[in-house]
Amino acid sequence: MARVTRHFVLFLFLFSGWNCAVRAQENEPIFRHNSIQHPVLGRHGMVVSQHWLASEVGARVLSAGGNAVDAAVAVGFALAVVLPRAGNLGGGGFMLIYLADRQQTIALDYREVAPLGATADMFLDANGEVDRHKALFSRASAGVPGTVAGLVHAQRKYGSLPLRLVLKPAYDLAREGFAVSFDLAAVLERSRHLRSNPESLRIFYPNEGQPLRAGQLLRQPELAWSLRQIMRKGEDAFYRGKIAQRIVREMEAHDGLISLEDLASYRVVEREPVSGDYNGYRVVSMPPPSSGGVHLLQMLNVLEHFTLREAGAGSSAAIHTMTEAMKWAYADRSKYLGDPDFVDVPVARLIDKGYAADIARQIGADQVRPSSAILPGQLFKDESLDTTHYSVADASGNVVSNTYTLNFSFGSGITVPGTGILLNNEMDDFSAKAGAANAYGLLGAEANKIVAGKRPLSSMTPTIVFKDGAPVIVTGSPGGSRIITTVLQTLVNVIDHELNIAAAVSAPRFHHQWQPDELFMEEGFSPDTRALLEAKGHQVKLVPTMGGAQSIAIGDGLFRGAADPRKPDARAVPVTLAD
Repeated sequence: MARVTRHFVLFLFLFSGWNCAVRAQENEPIFRHNSIQHPVLGRHGMVVSQHWLASEVGARVLSAGGNAVDAAVAVGFALAVVLPRAGNLGGGGFMLIYLADRQQTIALDYREVAPLGATADMFLDANGEVDRHKALFSRASAGVPGTVAGLVHAQRKYGSLPLRLVLKPAYDLAREGFAVSFDLAAVLERSRHLRSNPESLRIFYPNEGQPLRAGQLLRQPELAWSLRQIMRKGEDAFYRGKIAQRIVREMEAHDGLISLEDLASYRVVEREPVSGDYNGYRVVSMPPPSSGGVHLLQMLNVLEHFTLREAGAGSSAAIHTMTEAMKWAYADRSKYLGDPDFVDVPVARLIDKGYAADIARQIGADQVRPSSAILPGQLFKDESLDTTHYSVADASGNVVSNTYTLNFSFGSGITVPGTGILLNNEMDDFSAKAGAANAYGLLGAEANKIVAGKRPLSSMTPTIVFKDGAPVIVTGSPGGSRIITTVLQTLVNVIDHELNIAAAVSAPRFHHQWQPDELFMEEGFSPDTRALLEAKGHQVKLVPTMGGAQSIAIGDGLFRGAADPRKPDARAVPVTLAD
């Protein structure tokens, strides 16, 4: 009876909307920094996500006694409602969990899986060319989703609250609705592939085919039904129950591949994180099938051989050095990375300090090495930018860094009737034309070819940085192939250039991925800096914003949250406690 009463009290606190203030302590220092950007401060925990409603949900769960995992799962389900272009039930991702009482970091792989009916040439037409429409906008483009399994697995194994309480905020948002933001309205306006699916058209374009406008209420009763099923029956509802039946019915009606057997056999994988030391910090990140952690560490190992702090943040010298390191990492990515359950990925070699020293010796202060002179590997296609990342930290020292996605914005644009669930198009993250020899006779992207039961390669890079055994930075980003370099720059800005986390996240970004041989730069760098880089031989190309590094810095008894200003609805929300 006591346990029931406790859960009922938690339930009332979670959803009553009480506005509780943090107790101030006059003798504790106030964090100040001589910077234009300042993080949000909190003493009892922090949640940072791409949508303020989801951040508030996570903070309320922490306030009610949940831990960082409870809050992270609540945020993940809430984003499936309020950020439909990337938050999801029908996609997959990667979660990094640090448990303070165990001093252990767990890498949770809930990436999508190729269905049993998938074949290496499934997206090739009669002429042997890739059918882009089928690879991106058909039911066949969907991998077996992992999000529900991953989030429920994390919550049941490492959370502290009943699952139904953690899912209740998302359910309420779907059933009762929320006001469409200007950002969501703008995305709906330009998302043509959503309009081609009758169910998606009905949900997001309810006024005679016109998109929802900012301020209008978006109610999703079918999605609420799906969330209710999961609240009652956990992952079984999605993988063996009524949701599974509706997914398979949609597949069978439209030449999709996902079967009841595919769904029932899906498994979350707990993997050993990759880790390494950088300038006095321990950096822990995701292992394959994400390429993110491996190449983040590879680049950091190279950069240890240079004095980036002396070069200065945003200087042409620092950008040049980091760009050259990026080229080597992305060249290796194109050849070696894939699902470790299917291919032998040389992780130890790629993150070896000696290998990094060999690369560093080949980087000159004024010498631009052409990409063609680094490695004759196979070009790899760019990845979708519409992923989302969020970070959570609680007062007990637990932290979660989570990145998940549908791949393209709104995935394939196809909503499964009766569920409100958008399907991913992650099968396009495989190499659709695997095994084709390039001009040098090498097999292109063989490690990432389509195989039934295999997980596609990803750039997702949820990361936790430690100092003296305690977590001090929690970060990650969306952005496709630009994810890894976004995380890299966030860490370098904090560790080497000593920027506060908000300034580090807000600083303009650059990116090089080996091919094409171009240095992509956001607006915000000095024209003089760009001119100096061009004089060195870099092919500079100005591009829109890159990434969305929702981050937390921890230290001196304070949590510092930094929502990336590139994402209009993003917000850092501190945890408050009742008096």
